[in-house]
Amino acid sequence: MTPTAGAPACGPGSDAGGIRLWVVVPAFNEESGIAATMKALAAQRDRDFTLLVVDNASTDSTMVEIERACAASSLAVQIITEPRKGTGAAADTGVRHAIAHGATHVLRTDADTLPAPGWSAAGRRAFAGGADLVTGPMRARSDEVRLKLWERAVLPAVIGVCQTFGRLRPSNRAPGLHGPYRMSPGCNLGVSARAYLASGGFPRTAIEEVHEDRELVNRVRRVSGRVELHRDLVVHASVRRLRAYGLVGTLRWYLDHGHHPDVVDVRGVA
Repeated sequence: MTPTAGAPACGPGSDAGGIRLWVVVPAFNEESGIAATMKALAAQRDRDFTLLVVDNASTDSTMVEIERACAASSLAVQIITEPRKGTGAAADTGVRHAIAHGATHVLRTDADTLPAPGWSAAGRRAFAGGADLVTGPMRARSDEVRLKLWERAVLPAVIGVCQTFGRLRPSNRAPGLHGPYRMSPGCNLGVSARAYLASGGFPRTAIEEVHEDRELVNRVRRVSGRVELHRDLVVHASVRRLRAYGLVGTLRWYLDHGHHPDVVDVRGVA
């Protein structure tokens, strides 16, 4: 699990409010979009964090684009590589690297998202209030493709349906789980180092094996009841999965991998 590469690519960051915040971004074949994600992170109102990009064995020019974006950024950025392909594996490697290098709290997003300008500040406020795991709304990006009217509403609606279903799901209400279940998309969640280590963290899995975000939520719920939804923690996410799977397929996928497409991992798909 040791990263195959890891060195500061930009200057050091600073800490604020006693919270040493890192942002982890797994990336696989995102040469066309990673620069936009890094630009959105550089535009945060609260930039007192270290950005860690985990290249998940990309076969395109993702690394070149990361280094180019880093050179133009004022953020503190590190780049590491996780050769085992899978969002769970890449996210776990990234979070553990951050904690090992001093992070007290970690926010995670994906390499095809645009965190809103107040995203990191909202995460810091939630952590300062005692949250051990935090999540927030996921809205559709409008800069990649021309969105259809129904697409603007569908992505949040899908998450809402899954949230309701999740609260009723027996495995999410099992004995030993603290606090209410929170639907926490992997592109918009944060976790304290204490809770991450105590819970075991993300499962080191591929996206088609298990919803690593849901598994993390329930792992944290075994050690803490401070799993919180914060409406001001907002990311704008790609509609690639929605367009690749269709409305019904997307809903079935998020509910319980009920949809089995030929191409499961849409990361790196334009």
